[in-house]
Amino acid sequence: MTEKSATAFRTIGEVAAELGLPQHRLRFWETKFTELRPVTRAGQRRYYRPEDIAVVRRIHQLLSEQGYTIRGVQALLAAERGKPAAEHPLRRIRAMLADALAADAR
Repeated sequence: MTEKSATAFRTIGEVAAELGLPQHRLRFWETKFTELRPVTRAGQRRYYRPEDIAVVRRIHQLLSEQGYTIRGVQALLAAERGKPAAEHPLRRIRAMLADALAADAR
């Protein structure tokens, strides 16, 4: 089999094999990360563009090597594209408690 060019589209099987990931994990990540949207053609066959593969590599690196959670990666990717991530309600409560404690300490 000949080697594909760097700009060629790749199937989900090719991407999974290249990165050592199961295909179901890539399909799951597609549901969790809006940045990951491979082209789908007839028969719902997925084709990953080079930029999709770069996103998959980044997600994999953040989750497996740097210990981020899925929500953490979502927030990081949102911040990188300049869009604020949805604030978690507990963060808002934590900020309110910190403000109350600071006001009480004065």
